[in-house]
Amino acid sequence: MHDIAAPSDKTSFLTHFNNDPRRIGAAILLGFSTGLPFLLVYSTQSAWLYDAKVPIETIGLLSEMTLAYKFKWLWAPFLDEYDAPIFSRLLGRRRGWVLVSQIAVIIALVGVAYGDPGSWLAWTIFFSFALGVAGATQDITVDGWRITVAPKEKLAFMTSVAEMGYRVGALVAGAGALYLANFYGWRAAYLGMAGVMTLGLVATFLAPEPPSDFEPHRARPSFAFTVTEPIKELWRRLGPMALAILLLVAGFRMPGYVSTAMAMPLFKSLHFSEADIATVTKVFGFWIALGGTILAGLVVRKFGMLKSLVIGTIAGSASHLSLAWLAAHGHDFTDFALAVGIEGFAYAFAQVVLIIYMSSLVSTEFATSQFALLTSLCALPGSLLAGTSGFIIKHTGFETFFVGTSLMGLPVAILAWWVWRRQEQLGEGDLTETSAERTAETD
Repeated sequence: MHDIAAPSDKTSFLTHFNNDPRRIGAAILLGFSTGLPFLLVYSTQSAWLYDAKVPIETIGLLSEMTLAYKFKWLWAPFLDEYDAPIFSRLLGRRRGWVLVSQIAVIIALVGVAYGDPGSWLAWTIFFSFALGVAGATQDITVDGWRITVAPKEKLAFMTSVAEMGYRVGALVAGAGALYLANFYGWRAAYLGMAGVMTLGLVATFLAPEPPSDFEPHRARPSFAFTVTEPIKELWRRLGPMALAILLLVAGFRMPGYVSTAMAMPLFKSLHFSEADIATVTKVFGFWIALGGTILAGLVVRKFGMLKSLVIGTIAGSASHLSLAWLAAHGHDFTDFALAVGIEGFAYAFAQVVLIIYMSSLVSTEFATSQFALLTSLCALPGSLLAGTSGFIIKHTGFETFFVGTSLMGLPVAILAWWVWRRQEQLGEGDLTETSAERTAETD
């Protein structure tokens, strides 16, 4: 997950870039490289699995290949503390780990490319899992570099340009890979993505190192302390609302994760081609998501953080009804574009609201570890439930399934409303409003 804060205008962007082209250019390209791996082990790959006649139940289970993204908080503290073999001596601690993770991503992509899920699924599973671990590690290390390389007054802008790169990377991993698969086959698509990852390698060598990157590792009392202290600090700081807030984070995107796991199989079952899917979900969807992102910033500024969370979870879950409608109406391309547009706009809106909220919860001292923890927490429940999605559809069909994922959002919306009202009763108000408004003001 990535913090989102757009530069206020074109002049602002050019001014920042001209003043610091090396750092900002690296942020864009490193953001781009983090946007590639996730879809290639998730929704894009599910299209390949469907083409290879892999059973729908198995496709649902294989959505768990992204599990590393949900547990990256476990090893994030160690990437903050220890050097990467060989490369950290040359590039510093953070850039050293970035380079190691990027090389691992490229190797895993090549491995997936030379698999054949229709006849040897174990090969695809092995390299897909490796791709998930490498991609999650790259997320951690690039976020760590981004947070520490810029002074605090420039962090919001650095985050925004990295998010621009991330969205373009996701577009390439989605639309680009699907177009390549449509015309040249899936092996060419994944090899092409491995080639594109070299842009990230170049950025890693050109990126400036954070001031602390060559400092020796700080001794910690124990292995357990390194992992648990960021969690304990967050819990203490959130106080009596800690459990409710963490449950809200965990459940907020759960309906979306479950729904997304079966969106691609739905589109394939309606006989839309890879090119059709790429055009609607990625190219058209890119601009739709951008609109949702802009609206999220405006809503947070207008209504505050906690009210926006309530709006986000209702909108995100209700939008799944558009996919249920598509499943019932069939093969019309206009219906396809309309349904995907509604769902994609609401998904982007809800995601950005959540990212702003999570970013406001972390402390400065444990920013990297706590942000990794919260992003893992928000993804884990939905990812685990997504593994059952194929079995559910086997018995209910797509239409009933997407109605069900929409209804899953009701308890989460009630919890968001309760957290909002409870913090008002405690006299705390919107604890994150100041931070959120600072972020929104850069949109």
